[in-house]
Amino acid sequence: QVQLVESGGGLVQAGGSLRLSCAASERTFSMYAMAWFRQAPGKEREFVARINWNGLNTYYASSVKGRFTISRDNAKNTVYLQMNSLKPEDTAVYYCAADPAYSGSYSQEYEYDYWGQGTQVIVSS
Repeated sequence: QVQLVESGGGLVQAGGSLRLSCAASERTFSMYAMAWFRQAPGKEREFVARINWNGLNTYYASSVKGRFTISRDNAKNTVYLQMNSLKPEDTAVYYCAADPAYSGSYSQEYEYDYWGQGTQVIVSS
């Protein structure tokens, strides 16, 4: 059972930056694709970004492409989400998720077996 712990959330002004981290408890982390999702108040959880096991392939939601960057350090069992040019609509709880076996639906919640508890990001206008 992989445990995921997010950190790095907080309050930031519009136009600012934050870097989220997600630390995994297992070294098998390096074999998993990882993703970030977010859930804004009153809305469903949505896909943000995904990175494959070796970091060579990344995917982004259109709403964050060009502003957010997902990366990973397998030696540290950690995945990151660098968020730049933040907007008030980026306000949400951000979750990291692990996908041990890709089944073709990288933007769907059901693709991912393990989830962190979330970290709050608030972007003020």
